Amino acid sequence: MKTKSVVLLSGGLDSLVATGVCKDEYGIELALTFDYGQKSVKYELENSAKICEYYNIKHKIITLNWLKEITNTALVSDDTLPAENLGTEESAKSVWVPNRNGLFLNIAASFADSYGFDYIIFGANKDEGKTFPDNTEEFRQRISDVFEYSTMQKPKVTAPLINYTKDDIVKIAVKKSVPLEYIRSCYGSDKQHCGICESCRHLKQALINNNAFDYVKLIFGDK
Repeated sequence: MKTKSVVLLSGGLDSLVATGVCKDEYGIELALTFDYGQKSVKYELENSAKICEYYNIKHKIITLNWLKEITNTALVSDDTLPAENLGTEESAKSVWVPNRNGLFLNIAASFADSYGFDYIIFGANKDEGKTFPDNTEEFRQRISDVFEYSTMQKPKVTAPLINYTKDDIVKIAVKKSVPLEYIRSCYGSDKQHCGICESCRHLKQALINNNAFDYVKLIFGDK
């Protein structure tokens, strides 16, 4: 029987590359993108739609207005995004969204249960696992175990990039011709990536480290 999967797709580096490397092997049929009032939501939705069109995947937007109401960090509020102490517990707290990955994966599990998806794919990675506990292998395993009880379909949660750094992920993307031009990694609200927030800095450095200077120019302009 053919394997079928659903993927969490924000449009950022990790979810884009996870989609690209898993599309055929895992039979990705549906991508879920979440609108919880984040600063970059407009461009996350636009770029995720482009990615889905590129890979011929059905795209569904899930709106969670209540999540914005209970999130008090710079990712959704008017507070300035952190530009210092990056990669620390302090910076993680400044962009934390309450139970975000847990919530998104549970919603994806509902779709999996209804449509018979075997796997739920998300872009957890080694770098972010250092400061975000919901990007770790332990989290992936535990929430996958939960779905053994909370669903009839029992989908497995897989994170194909969980042991890879941002440098590794860009290298994979270039090797597999993943369309990096559709990336939306910036936390900010402007169309152009800001080049200052933590997500931008990680992406930019990974591109530079892989000599992907054309993408640096395309994504960040002169920043």
